[in-house]
Amino acid sequence: MKILYAASEANPFAKSGGLADVAGALPKALVKDGVDARVIMPLYGDLKYRDKLEYVTNYSVPVGWRSQYCGLFKADVDGVTYYFLDNEYYFGREYPYGFFDDGERIAFFAKAVCECIQYLDFMPDVLHCNDWHTALSPVFLREMYHCVKGYDNIKTVFTVHNLKYQGMFDGFMLGDVLGLADYPAARDQLMQDGAVNFMRGALNYSDRLTTVSPTYAQEVCTDFYGEGLDDVFNRRRSILSGILNGIDTEVYDPWRDKGLTKFFSAPQMAGKKNCKAALQQMSGLRENPDAPIIACVSRLVGHKGFSLVTDVLHEIMSMDVQMVVLGTGDWNYEESFRQAQNQYPGRFAAHMMYSPNLSTAIYGGADLFLMPSISEPCGLSQMIAMRYGTVPIVRETGGLKD
Repeated sequence: MKILYAASEANPFAKSGGLADVAGALPKALVKDGVDARVIMPLYGDLKYRDKLEYVTNYSVPVGWRSQYCGLFKADVDGVTYYFLDNEYYFGREYPYGFFDDGERIAFFAKAVCECIQYLDFMPDVLHCNDWHTALSPVFLREMYHCVKGYDNIKTVFTVHNLKYQGMFDGFMLGDVLGLADYPAARDQLMQDGAVNFMRGALNYSDRLTTVSPTYAQEVCTDFYGEGLDDVFNRRRSILSGILNGIDTEVYDPWRDKGLTKFFSAPQMAGKKNCKAALQQMSGLRENPDAPIIACVSRLVGHKGFSLVTDVLHEIMSMDVQMVVLGTGDWNYEESFRQAQNQYPGRFAAHMMYSPNLSTAIYGGADLFLMPSISEPCGLSQMIAMRYGTVPIVRETGGLKD
């Protein structure tokens, strides 16, 4: 079995969220099971290990009426071959998303994935696409590449990691950028309420659909969780599956994690006490080994359920506990946590930032991990917490329930 795994980010090269963890861990696990799984992603300006990349070739990619350069590079890590698509105009930036031209950038990437297959040293049996960043690849593959030798045998799998981000853009992009205005089938299956919806295209064109947990596969078929796409999920329910994500237990290993003050494991937990003391010291909490530390590491946004926390924050702090929060997001949550830090000095720590090092210290040193999500397709934080002996407290939804 040959699988080409298309994702906008993957560890260890680029990461902005949980997708990178899965894109780094899943192909690695598949390779260990004897599958020829390879990853393809953009070559970002701040890509790690750029000096390790090997140039393969370059080719042109039609983007609407334009023709754009695309360079193809590769690298081998942990037995997995990674391919990188290079275009300085689209990808030579400091972070993956959040630009005014994201629609065109992502469309280029999806088209370049399809175009590059003929230049690779293997022909995939399965093209596995992930979230809206690769959602157009199944569309392009069927509409524009079905006559290319070998392409008609490629099956497509599309995985929804988070339905809240679908890639919706002005309808003019259908012709000007995607070049699909004269394809009635594509127009009918991409357009939604006058806008081009990249994810709707993948849901309609892919051979199999998956979500990142069994419960989320059920939830997306409902109006509340379906985010306007429940009609497609219900129509294609026979090919929809929920497969629970996992974590790379070699990457997340408290017995070998150099980010911890002291190593520990399930049979040898003594080192966790040292990690707890270190966390209290670095967060400005009182060094009290008997006070349970409740931790949150998350984006501080509405669907993560933080109103459930801020509404009862004073009740939580009325108990003999300490609390540490790490993340950024909506100003109202950030401000609530900053005020709590001022009101409960030595007992509440608010770190409104992104910090991988502090995140590791929190997983290793906290006692309880709070995930009150309203919606959580899968979630990896609760799995990482369990790996580090920190007990998750979660709301019953999606992957948290599973």
